[in-house]
Amino acid sequence: MSGSIIYPGTFDPITNGHLDLIERASRLFKKVIVAIAKNAQKQPLFTLPEREKIVSVALAKYRNVEVCTFSGLLVDLTREKKVTMILRGLRAISDFEYELQLASINRMMEPKIETVFLTPSERYTYISASMVREVATLGGDVSLLVPKVVQRALKTKLLACNTSRN
Repeated sequence: MSGSIIYPGTFDPITNGHLDLIERASRLFKKVIVAIAKNAQKQPLFTLPEREKIVSVALAKYRNVEVCTFSGLLVDLTREKKVTMILRGLRAISDFEYELQLASINRMMEPKIETVFLTPSERYTYISASMVREVATLGGDVSLLVPKVVQRALKTKLLACNTSRN
């Protein structure tokens, strides 16, 4: 078992694919820090505090997993947490180019950083948070895509959004 690793993302919402990577990383590393990004470039469905609560509930059973939020550069968070490894997931070849660019930029800004890539289990390779949001928004069943805490949160959030529009 190695040291600590940070798994960054917007987690809007956290999916079973994310959980798969976190579970596997929790067996490979002493500590996994799930870092929820504010990311001003995206329009999240859930607020940062809502995402933090949902992710914390979804990951409560893992003793070596910590949840935090951040804004700004990931390399600044790695320095703050004294972590030199970043976990990223690769679902398809289309993810690779973007993830390679991120890994290279992070390493350029902080030469000590290494990025570890994991692929999700085959049954989760097609899941993305944006797909989950779209299916849920259109009234589809997301029970095979996300944990129960996310199912409940989506239902509550979408009901509130629909009520406020009417």
